[in-house]
Amino acid sequence: MIKDPSINVLGTALDLCGLDPLTGYFRDGYCNTCASDSGSHTVAALLTKEFLAFSKYVGNDLSTPRPEFGFAGLKEGDAWCLCASRFLQAHDDRCAPLVNLAATHQRALDIVPLEVLKLYDHTAQS
Repeated sequence: MIKDPSINVLGTALDLCGLDPLTGYFRDGYCNTCASDSGSHTVAALLTKEFLAFSKYVGNDLSTPRPEFGFAGLKEGDAWCLCASRFLQAHDDRCAPLVNLAATHQRALDIVPLEVLKLYDHTAQS
């Protein structure tokens, strides 16, 4: 698998999303992507209880541990590379989490407009 260039939505080098838990399509801590990443795991999100409940409700339970897959389950405050379409769905349903624009891959823009991502910029929140 050949990774797409590691460029964020701001046009600069992609920042680290998170190492604990280890995230990313390549499980390297970055929201890198490639042609085989059909889910476009490109949005660097800071998870909330509300988003985790929403994700479970729509069929992607991220909070329940799955030891058989080495997955401890996610909790509020974790940084995670979300599928761009799931993020957009959460935005449409008014429960999207904050995002780290510097760690969100530019390929997210194929699905989520930059104006929408900027609404959730964690650096603009205080």
